[in-house]
Amino acid sequence: MRHWIEAARVRTLPLSVSGIIVGSMYALAYPTDNVLTPTEVFNWQLFGFAILTTLGLQILSNFANDYGDGIKGTDNEDRVGPKRAIQSGVISPAAMKRAMIITSVLTFISAVLLIYFAFGKDHIVYSLIFLVLGILAIASAIRYTVGNTAYGYHGYGDLFVFIFFGLVSTLGVNFLYSQQLDFELCLPAIAIGFLSVGVLNLNNMRDEESDRKSGKNTIVVKIGGAAAKKYHFFLVVSAMVLMIAFAILNNFQIDQYIFVVAYFPLTSHLITVYRNKNPKLLDPELKKLAISTFILSILLSLCLIFFLSDLVVNS
Repeated sequence: MRHWIEAARVRTLPLSVSGIIVGSMYALAYPTDNVLTPTEVFNWQLFGFAILTTLGLQILSNFANDYGDGIKGTDNEDRVGPKRAIQSGVISPAAMKRAMIITSVLTFISAVLLIYFAFGKDHIVYSLIFLVLGILAIASAIRYTVGNTAYGYHGYGDLFVFIFFGLVSTLGVNFLYSQQLDFELCLPAIAIGFLSVGVLNLNNMRDEESDRKSGKNTIVVKIGGAAAKKYHFFLVVSAMVLMIAFAILNNFQIDQYIFVVAYFPLTSHLITVYRNKNPKLLDPELKKLAISTFILSILLSLCLIFFLSDLVVNS
């Protein structure tokens, strides 16, 4: 069991639900015009299955990454990060493949229940759209490193993370509650997407040399470590600016800017990355950035719940 928990990479799980939390709490704070109170738009069953589905996708992606890199030999003695399950031999490729199948099935079931609690027997078109999105998300999680045409080996992993753990996670879950798109929510959705990509970019910066030798052409391998560092700064700083812009557009009061507390560890992280000369030392920064993003989403959500919901209900 310990080996399976390690293979699931628990430290990545809080990051994966950040968009779900923000999108859900935004629905609670900004109920649509056709409901009377925030509690009528918010659904705890929907929230629970949204969390389960996203966690399933993240765990599936982690299992698939372990499997794909393991059987391709990308995870070898040159790899800087912690040893993976297949690499170390504690889990066989066959067992990991079975785990991927089981996780895919469970995630699909969770996604179907999520869609049902969102739309019921109504809105068939919406249900079909989200069902297709769910299937695409599961397929994309697997195809990141699995197969001869794995897109993670061609530099498209960043795009997958941005779309599914940023835009789809935040905007998609909010649509499940409200059946409408709120374009102001695009700002935190893009911000969370950028920060999620930042975690992947750190991982790729750490593994640049081993990935290059193994033919895994991540964006870092394509543009080089120096440019990847600039790219990383763009991702994190842009996310911080977008969150501030979201607060300004929504007329946050001074006490509602409590979410900037998360900017302190983010700034510390950027300083560490700027000063870094040895990619091996970047591994602890993955956890710091992931947890900082999760904290940012929690603090922003608290602002939405305890401040804005009262304003909407009383207006």
